[in-house]
Amino acid sequence: MEENKGDNFEKEKANKPDEGKEQTKKAKKSHGNGFAIFLASLALIVSCTGTVFSVLSYQKSATPLTILTGDGKDGNSANFVEGSVADIVSKVSESVVSIVTSIKSTGFFGYSYDSQAAGTGIIVTADGYVLTNKHVIEDATKISVVLDDGTTYEDVKLVATDPLNDIAFLKIDGVSDLKSATLGNSKTITVGQQVIAIGNALGMYQNTVTSGIISGIGRSLTATDSTGTMQEELNDMIQTDAAINSGNSGGPLINAAGEVIGINTATGVSAENMGFAIPISSVKGMLTQLIEKGEAQRAYIGVYSVEITPDVAKEYNLPVSSGVYLYNSAKYSAIVKGSPAEKAGLQNKDIITAVNGVKIGASGSLSTLIGEYKPGDTVQLTVIRDGNEIAINVTLGAYSK
Repeated sequence: MEENKGDNFEKEKANKPDEGKEQTKKAKKSHGNGFAIFLASLALIVSCTGTVFSVLSYQKSATPLTILTGDGKDGNSANFVEGSVADIVSKVSESVVSIVTSIKSTGFFGYSYDSQAAGTGIIVTADGYVLTNKHVIEDATKISVVLDDGTTYEDVKLVATDPLNDIAFLKIDGVSDLKSATLGNSKTITVGQQVIAIGNALGMYQNTVTSGIISGIGRSLTATDSTGTMQEELNDMIQTDAAINSGNSGGPLINAAGEVIGINTATGVSAENMGFAIPISSVKGMLTQLIEKGEAQRAYIGVYSVEITPDVAKEYNLPVSSGVYLYNSAKYSAIVKGSPAEKAGLQNKDIITAVNGVKIGASGSLSTLIGEYKPGDTVQLTVIRDGNEIAINVTLGAYSK
């Protein structure tokens, strides 16, 4: 059934749209009572004449930060206190960088010219690994990174991209003392939790700080750039009312302990106070591989699934209201032939409710939870089959298109 491997593969996208998901059309075209979503990245470019139309920001975070309040175990239990926002920002902003890319563009009459675009991201290791959005470096012929103090690194390498998410990793060679971000735990975030976003708003206002709360989790949406030429399906997103503007792509969403819990990616255009970030947990498996061996692949199970909501549970007469239902269609199997799922014995109409004891739903989608692991790792899935709960161990494979 390889011929049926589409964009919904292991991204928990329902065969039917869930009523609870944010449904959008391309930018500048509202959909009923819905709203347009923009990728919070470069909408326009810098032409060969050097005229700046719009620039994106890039973000870097500081050395491990002390939890300001809370129990010291989970930064998401911390809360802002008087003066704490300024303290966090002073440390995190030290690590903000900008990404500048060179792009070959085509003019109205078919001639080619050089242009530049820019974006935001997060330094995640002292020896130069940088996390950003994939759309920030799309079609780049050259990538440069500019640190907060103005130090510029040319010919930065793109070393890995996530085929199932808008994530890319860059590498600055020849460095060992960069200020890296402290990565938090997006599995324990809660609606109403206080957060900070930092980015180069509108490409003109570097290290712009906004604050707010987490407005929702597990959001699915369709995002485009402002030209409407690029469209991206985004799943399991964190929604926030902290202002995220064009230029913030790749910048961090930060909890009150100064930990990065999300990568800012998209902004609502026709609605106020709506921004979206990718959960940080989904990138940790690839980052671990990069640190260990300098290359990375996305871990996967190999299933087609429907995200379970109360409506889906009612429609398919399922015994649970969260998790994923392994279902594709009457014509195709939900289990990819030759995949880790098939080898482990997963079956059509199985329900997966947890990964290594972490429940799918409030803690993240199946894809996000698997994203914490590397190909070759073995995870235990909690599965409901024929009304019985069983445990199935799956050795993860490396995803390839």
